[in-house]
Amino acid sequence: MGSNRDIPHVADEAITSSLVRPDRKRAEAIHRLQIGVAGIGAMILLIGLASVIMEKAQLTEATSVPEAAAEIEPTAPPPKNDPLAEAGVVPDMPAQGEQETVQEQAIVPEQGDSAPAQ
Repeated sequence: MGSNRDIPHVADEAITSSLVRPDRKRAEAIHRLQIGVAGIGAMILLIGLASVIMEKAQLTEATSVPEAAAEIEPTAPPPKNDPLAEAGVVPDMPAQGEQETVQEQAIVPEQGDSAPAQ
């Protein structure tokens, strides 16, 4: 009975192989060859393009002059406006150049044996 199971499997392979004609196999082989050659050609084209781009970048880097930057002295940035202070939402803070009022030291209550704080 085990041999009966093998017969349909062998028959299916025989039928399938007879359906695929030799000219079909040759056409598939040529198609695969065309795909491979196109892939190799695309890789060569990409490598050539990358090489041209790198050569152009190196040429540009070699001919550029680093001293071509502007020779104007930088000026101090304008003071920043605080829109909240202008609207009156927060108190106006003094600028950094202005003197701030010095706060006196806080009065500390006596501690311990009725000794005045120093």
